[in-house]
Amino acid sequence: MKYVKFGSTGLTVSQFCLGAWHLPGTGVKDRFGVEEVDKETFAKVVGKAYDLGINFIDGANRYHGRMSTADLDHVGNSEKLLGQVLKGYPRESLVVATKVRGPMAPFPNGQGLSRKHIMWQIGESLRRLELDYVDLYQIHWEDELTPKIETLRALNNLVDRGLVRYIGESNHNPAGVVEFMELAQRYGMEGFASMQEPYNLLERQKESETLPVAKKYGMAVMAYVPIAQGVLSGKYLGGTEKGSRATYIAQMASQYFTPEVNAAVSSLVAIAGEKGCTLPQLALAWMLHKQEQLGITIVPILGITKISHLEDNVGALDVKLSGDEMKRLEEMAATAKMGPASY
Repeated sequence: MKYVKFGSTGLTVSQFCLGAWHLPGTGVKDRFGVEEVDKETFAKVVGKAYDLGINFIDGANRYHGRMSTADLDHVGNSEKLLGQVLKGYPRESLVVATKVRGPMAPFPNGQGLSRKHIMWQIGESLRRLELDYVDLYQIHWEDELTPKIETLRALNNLVDRGLVRYIGESNHNPAGVVEFMELAQRYGMEGFASMQEPYNLLERQKESETLPVAKKYGMAVMAYVPIAQGVLSGKYLGGTEKGSRATYIAQMASQYFTPEVNAAVSSLVAIAGEKGCTLPQLALAWMLHKQEQLGITIVPILGITKISHLEDNVGALDVKLSGDEMKRLEEMAATAKMGPASY
C-alpha cells in the first residue's frame, strides 16, 4: 500500500479509501422492500482492506448500504454495521470519516448544517459507530439556510471538544468553499482538510473550478465514483449485472448507458488489454497519476462488494502510465457523451 499526507495536514492515509455507501447485499429484502446488507461479507471486505494496508474508511450518517438515497426508516444503517465491524481493530490504526447534513428525522431541525443539528448528529454518529471520536467530519452538501460562520464554529467546537480530529466538505460549489476557507482564516479557525467530489476518467468537470480550490488551500480530494459507478469496469457492456448499483440507482441508465459511453468504454477495455491490466486498474492508475499533474492529493473511494474487486483495484498501484498514455486515455474518454449525473 502507498500512503499519502492528507492535504496540508499531518494525517497519513492510505492511497485508497474504503467507502461505506455501496455494500454487499444478501438478495433478501426487508419489510419495506429494501435489500439487506450482507454483514458477513462486509466484515470480510473490511478485513481484507485492513490486511492490504487500507487504513481509511468513509461513510455518512444517512447511508444504508443498499440504497441510493436512504429514507428515514433506513438512515444510519451503514454506520451501525461499520461500528460493529470496527470493534475488532485497534482504533488508532484507523482513520474513520463520516458526514452530516441530510434528513435524519421528520421534524424541522432534523436536517441541515445548523449548530443544533450538527451537535445532535455527531452524538448519534458516534453512538452508531461505537467510537469516542471520528477522524474526519464532513458537511455532506450545502445548506443555504444556515450562515456559514455558524456551521464553521459548530464544527470547530467539535474539534476543540475532541469529538472530531479534522473537518471537510463534500458537494459544495467552489465559491462556497472559498467563503468557508476565508472565514476560517479571518477568525483563526480550523478550515477544511478535504473536499469530497465525484471524479473519474469519464467525469472531469471538477478540474476546471473545484480542484483548483483544493490546490489553493491545500485540501485533499476524496474522489467518489472513481470507476463511474462500475461503468469503468466494463461490466455493463453486456447489460445490467445482478446486485450491481444499476439495480437500485435508476438514474444510472440515463447518465451512463449511452452508445457513446459504451463505445468509449470498449476502447478503454482494449487499452487495458494492451497494458496487461484490468479496466478498473487502468482508470484508478490514471487518477493516481493525475494527482501528480494537478499538484493535489487525490484519494479514490472504493465501493466494494467482493474481495476480488478490492484486490483488483489495489493492483492499480502497480500500473505505470506515460504522459502519452495519459493523453490517449483522456482523448478516448472525452468521446463519451453522458446524461445528467445520478448523484
